[in-house]
Amino acid sequence: MVSRTYTILLDPDFEEGGYTVTVPALPVCVTQGETLEDSIAMAKDAIRCHINGLIKDGEPIPEEDERPQLITVDVDVAA
Repeated sequence: MVSRTYTILLDPDFEEGGYTVTVPALPVCVTQGETLEDSIAMAKDAIRCHINGLIKDGEPIPEEDERPQLITVDVDVAA
């Protein structure tokens, strides 16, 4: 068993509730959960399944060499 580290992004889903989770290093890996804890667990499961599928298909496993940056900026707009 090998441990890998990936960044996950948890976006609140204001219409449905809960969170939509994406994995920048694995663009097709998307899941959701009702709570933060549930969303994190779902993300781990989705990543595990995705990587196992890549291994089964003989595909390379993407590495996350550089972590995504999340930055908040202030922008002046007309009132």
